[in-house]
Amino acid sequence: MLLLATDTSGKNGSLALARVAARRSQVDVMEIVALAGGTFSAQLVPQIAALLSKHGYTQSDLAAFAVVSGPGSFTGLRVGLAAIKALAEVLHKPIAAISLLEAVAWSSPTRGRILAALDAGRGEIYVGDYERANEKPGDREFDPPLRMHSERLLTREEFIAEAKRTVVVTPDLALAQTLRTEELQCEQIDYPVSGVIARLGWHRIQQGLTVRPEELEANYIRRSDAEIFSPPRH
Repeated sequence: MLLLATDTSGKNGSLALARVAARRSQVDVMEIVALAGGTFSAQLVPQIAALLSKHGYTQSDLAAFAVVSGPGSFTGLRVGLAAIKALAEVLHKPIAAISLLEAVAWSSPTRGRILAALDAGRGEIYVGDYERANEKPGDREFDPPLRMHSERLLTREEFIAEAKRTVVVTPDLALAQTLRTEELQCEQIDYPVSGVIARLGWHRIQQGLTVRPEELEANYIRRSDAEIFSPPRH
């Protein structure tokens, strides 16, 4: 079975093609393709077709999808979600919607309470409050690897106050430097690419935690400028 994973939430994105097996947690990521930011609408569908063709497959061979649903770029997320919605609807295949904050937290080996953090711009931070059980990997093969307590948009001051309570995991260098300056616990990781999304997505699909194309929505956390600055309705 084939799983396609995509992430168009940031300045740059990626997609991954993976082999998966029913009732097994193992995910064999065959290839990850980088996507240049700003051109997702032009690149995504042709790159998917090229990736499948390169490995001798067609769209009809796809068994499931995993997609980053946010937080991130409003435009980028819309492009990625629209493409996956269209493919899943035509092929009648399940979709796993993955939070980028969850992918950040999952990329860390730290156990217990974790704050996943991403720079949201405008002096604000996307923060995911997660908890990982103390079992060793494989102890509970199909249990969720993380429990989410909340995902919020915080000011830098609010974020620093929260960060004093636990370990912060982030791929953002500037955030990591800020935390180290404050002498707070910080783990800087590589930005999670679509191989991570594929693994998280398959885990979720195995649990039956999927959405239909019409149910797939972006997890922006922040309101759009149009919502913020539009005049109130009377």
